[in-house]
Amino acid sequence: MNPQEHQIHYPHGDALPAPGTALTVAAGVKWIRIGLPFALDHINLWLLRDRQPDARGTPVDGWTVVDCCIDSAGARAQWEQVFASALEGLPILRVIVTHMHPDHIGLAHWLCERWNVRLWISATDYHVARTAVYDRDGFGGEAGADFYTQHGMQDPAFLQHVRGRASYFPTLVPAIPSRYHRLMDGDAVQIGDHTWECISGYGHAPEHIALYCAQLGVLISGDMVLPRISTNVSVHATEPESNPLRLFLASLLRYLPLPPTTLVLPSHGKPFLGLQERIQQLQHHHEARLGEILGAAENGPLSAADAMHLMFRRKLDAHQMTFAMGEALAHLHWLWREGQLQRVLDANGVYRFHPASAGLSQLASRGLPPAGGAEPKTTSNPPGGASH
Repeated sequence: MNPQEHQIHYPHGDALPAPGTALTVAAGVKWIRIGLPFALDHINLWLLRDRQPDARGTPVDGWTVVDCCIDSAGARAQWEQVFASALEGLPILRVIVTHMHPDHIGLAHWLCERWNVRLWISATDYHVARTAVYDRDGFGGEAGADFYTQHGMQDPAFLQHVRGRASYFPTLVPAIPSRYHRLMDGDAVQIGDHTWECISGYGHAPEHIALYCAQLGVLISGDMVLPRISTNVSVHATEPESNPLRLFLASLLRYLPLPPTTLVLPSHGKPFLGLQERIQQLQHHHEARLGEILGAAENGPLSAADAMHLMFRRKLDAHQMTFAMGEALAHLHWLWREGQLQRVLDANGVYRFHPASAGLSQLASRGLPPAGGAEPKTTSNPPGGASH
C-alpha cells in the first residue's frame, strides 16, 4: 500500500467493472478489467467510441480498443463477454497498444484478425515485440542467466527460472500482426468526436505511447503513471549499459503541464485525479532509493543483487525477482552514469559499484528537480512495488 495514496482521489470510489463487462468513466470511454496470472493480477483496457470510414468511404460507428491483455483462454473468454455486453451492437474498428509488454499486446493479433482491423503502435515497440516473439535469444535463456550472474545473483532456482524465460514472451504473445499503423510523439489521432494526442515515454518500454484528450480531460497513461505501485524501470541483458531511470523520470515531466483536473486512466489500479501529486511522489520515491543505495555503497561495494535486497525487503518469487534485479540495476546505473558511483568487474567476474571520489554529498546537488522544474539529469519510481 502506498502511504501517500490519500493524496490522490478516485472519482469512481471502489467501483470496478465486473469480469466481461465495461464501466463508463467519461463520455464515450469505457473501462474493462481483465485478470492476470501474476502478483499484479489485472490489467485495465479501454473502449473509445469511434467512427471510421470503410473501404468505400462510408462512415462506420464502432469502438477503438486500447490495450489487449495476454493471450490466454480466460482473457479471450472475457473479451467474448465484452463483445456481447459492452459494444452496443457495434464493431471494433481499431486496436491501439500503448507498448509491447505481454499484458498489453498479447491478444492484439487475435483482436485484429477477428475484427479485420489494423494495430496502431509505436514503431520501436512493434519491432521489439516481433523480435521477442520470433527471435527468442536475448529475452531469457543462458544469456539472461549470465547477465544476472555477472551482477551478483547466485540463487540457482532464480537462474534456472531465467534460463526458461527464452520461451516466456511467446507463450503470452504467440503472434504479432504482420502490418501496423505507426504512432509517434505529437500525433493527433481522431477517435470519434475527439482528438487524442500521443505522448511518448521511455524507461519502462522502448517507446511507450500515452494518449491525452484535452476535450475530455482524460489521460490514458498506460504504465507510465500508476496510482499505487511503481512502474517497473529495468536494465535488461539486451541493453546492459542502459540508463532507463533517467529516461523514465524525464518522461514523467512531460505530463506536468496537463490540467490538474485531468482524469488519469492507468493500466493497473483505478482511474484517479492528482496527476501532478503522483508524479511528485514518484520523484521523491526514486530520490530516496538513490540516496539509500549511495549511502549503502559508502559502507562497501554493491552488486545489483545486494542493491535488490536493500530495495525489496519482502519475499519475492522468481518472476518478481527479474523485475527487482532490473530496478536495482536501473538505480545503480543512474548513479554510475552521473559519476557518483564507479563500476568495477571484480576477480569473480561480478560487477560491483563503489563510491566515486565526490561521494555522498553530490546527490543533493545533482538530484531530482522539484515537480515542474527543468528536465532533470535523472529519472524516478513510486512506493508500493513494481509493475511489469
